[in-house]
Amino acid sequence: MSMLATLWEKTNGLPMGKKIFSTLYAQKAPYFTTIHGTVTELRPNYAELHLPKRRAVQNHIGTVHVIALCNGAEMAMGALAEMTVPSDKRWIPKGMEVDYVGLSKTDMTVTAETDPEAWTSDDPNVHVRIKAVTTDGTECLRGVIKLWVTPKPPKK
Repeated sequence: MSMLATLWEKTNGLPMGKKIFSTLYAQKAPYFTTIHGTVTELRPNYAELHLPKRRAVQNHIGTVHVIALCNGAEMAMGALAEMTVPSDKRWIPKGMEVDYVGLSKTDMTVTAETDPEAWTSDDPNVHVRIKAVTTDGTECLRGVIKLWVTPKPPKK
């Protein structure tokens, strides 16, 4: 079990556990702290995060900036990848394609999702589907984060 999975298991049932988990997880990539995201659901092949609409992540028209949504998508993808990657493999993102398809006028729910067989295939390309929706269900962002998943090198 990965360190992130262990941390999720230990904190998830605690009062404020999801917030504690998210604060600690955000330290792994400090730019995650800029969006104040909270991981609300995490399991192999799926991650969900709450991204609050606040002034620090808004653009000039008062909606959540697309780059903040991309940061949320990357935070969700990273949690999913750590929860899902087989213990004999490693991953690294190699690209992101997004479409900004709506106005993000409220808090957002950002999700990342993969197919289980993608992680066991001989193909090192794993595509993580991402999306962000408003509190009323309006889709604002959709896309794919492309991962490169390879065997871990032998220990020296």
